[in-house]
Amino acid sequence: MAIPDLMPHPVAAKYAVLVDVGYLYAAAGEVLLGAKERKEYRVAADELIQSLQKHAMARISGELLRIYWYDAARDRVPTVDQRVIAQLPWVKVRLGNLNARGQQKGVDAQIRSDLEALARHHAVTDTILLAGDEDMVPAVEAAQAYGVRIHLWGVEPPYGTNQAERLVWESDTVEVISADFLRPFFSRAPQPVPVAPPVAAPSPAQVFAGRAPSKPHVKPGQVAKLGPSRPRVEDVGEHVAQKWILTRGRDNIRDLLPGPILPTVIDTELLIEAEKELGHSLRPFPEARVWLRDGFWARVYREFDLGVGVSSK
Repeated sequence: MAIPDLMPHPVAAKYAVLVDVGYLYAAAGEVLLGAKERKEYRVAADELIQSLQKHAMARISGELLRIYWYDAARDRVPTVDQRVIAQLPWVKVRLGNLNARGQQKGVDAQIRSDLEALARHHAVTDTILLAGDEDMVPAVEAAQAYGVRIHLWGVEPPYGTNQAERLVWESDTVEVISADFLRPFFSRAPQPVPVAPPVAAPSPAQVFAGRAPSKPHVKPGQVAKLGPSRPRVEDVGEHVAQKWILTRGRDNIRDLLPGPILPTVIDTELLIEAEKELGHSLRPFPEARVWLRDGFWARVYREFDLGVGVSSK
């Protein structure tokens, strides 16, 4: 009589990666740079996410559902970095609120809600949770009750531990991400450069008076398109910059410095905002895109007493 095969057969997993960005950044900033606040360092978040995704693929044989990136922003208005991250494939940015004291509100609740919902709807068989708060324990237990395996990741601490002991106990597997793994993606923020006492800001006409106007190339026999005027486009660029400073905050706009190159996502937003102000498209006029950036940077540089810059195409 043949003996039945009672060994479990491997089944390809379907998994999600849930990242508490506040924990990840704070723990990495401390172990790598001795930093206490996020403003003390810069993070190459897109590259970090790609490396975390590859690390997960090496640990779990199966299909990635998506990476959930839990962060916070004032009034839930995304920062420059968060807007760039949101454009990445397989990444979903989830924002809590950041209060006046820099404390995150609502982030843990979003993580718990998503973890339980993914398990309840059988959307995943495994979940990688990069977090450290004991508040995650009830959601971990609920997900496990639905049959989901929880793989807890943490950041190497400078000493002791930076994760709740009970969270470690309740997880199915535990892994510590080394400082060496994270080091390429974190760098200390540049120190502000002392500037000379401010002088009277020149008018847009004075700033741009010495520049020779750009002329679009026209082939023989072709009629040049009549585009918008340079002063008008530059004024709109300054207007958009002023609007963003007021609505998104100086700290978020400061992230764009030193310029003059804008991230693609932000450059596209600038174009869209400008076209709304002008009431027509700038896309047929490449020289107008340059003028728009010039006006934008002129306003930003004045805001931070850095003089006037010229955009890069």
